[in-house]
Amino acid sequence: MASGLSRIDWSAPWLAPWRTIGERMAQQVAQGYSVAEACNVELAAWHQLAQQASPAKSVCHVQFVSQDNLPEGMAYEQFIFEQHAVPTRDGLHDFFNALCWLHFPLAKRQLNQLQAAAIQSQGVGAVRGPVRDAVTVFDENACLLQVDDVAWDALKRRDWQAAFVTHRDLWGSAQVQIFGHAALEKLVNPYKAITVHMWRVPHGLAVSEWDAWLSEDLNAAKLACKPFLPTPVLGLPGWWPENIDPDFYQDAHVFRTPRAV
Repeated sequence: MASGLSRIDWSAPWLAPWRTIGERMAQQVAQGYSVAEACNVELAAWHQLAQQASPAKSVCHVQFVSQDNLPEGMAYEQFIFEQHAVPTRDGLHDFFNALCWLHFPLAKRQLNQLQAAAIQSQGVGAVRGPVRDAVTVFDENACLLQVDDVAWDALKRRDWQAAFVTHRDLWGSAQVQIFGHAALEKLVNPYKAITVHMWRVPHGLAVSEWDAWLSEDLNAAKLACKPFLPTPVLGLPGWWPENIDPDFYQDAHVFRTPRAV
């Protein structure tokens, strides 16, 4: 199997939204498919279902190709933009990236368009610029969160006790989905300090509507402001057995307090 895929615990709570498709793809890889080939098999099935759906589902309009297809010296993002194909290696990182393309095709396309526009105007250099930098943070590490105002405001204050202990009951109705493929890769071997960048989803928006909404919400002006809330993801109630103890959140090396101004 491609490096690391056999170590994925599909029962983990953070993989619940990804499990149906992801586990099936991992099984195909175990049978000898490359990650790109497994993705394209799934993609073909999705296109067939989308044609039968009413209203039509959002579908992924890229193919997945071997990393060898990326010409030397060409930016990865520019290749995707021009060729509508995602260079894909056989490993956890690109596996989760492909899963995200399948689940959030409109949002991923919007991120790619923002990246391509930035490359066109600024070129490919050591300094990415604020928009391209924020796109990278989102793509690699974002976590979508729909939660009560009280809990969100506590997260903004980094008041971890209020967010996760005092108002713990509010998380029962929260909707959470990790978007960033690097974050998902880290969680294959979970440790307490894994931090994601929360991006708030409005109340009343069904999970099935998140992709379309996100493709509109991810604009250059908003991203440049970097409206992320860095949050130790294993602090989420129900996501890690140890966090049932309030003392879990007293670890100042992980649950950091705001810097003094």
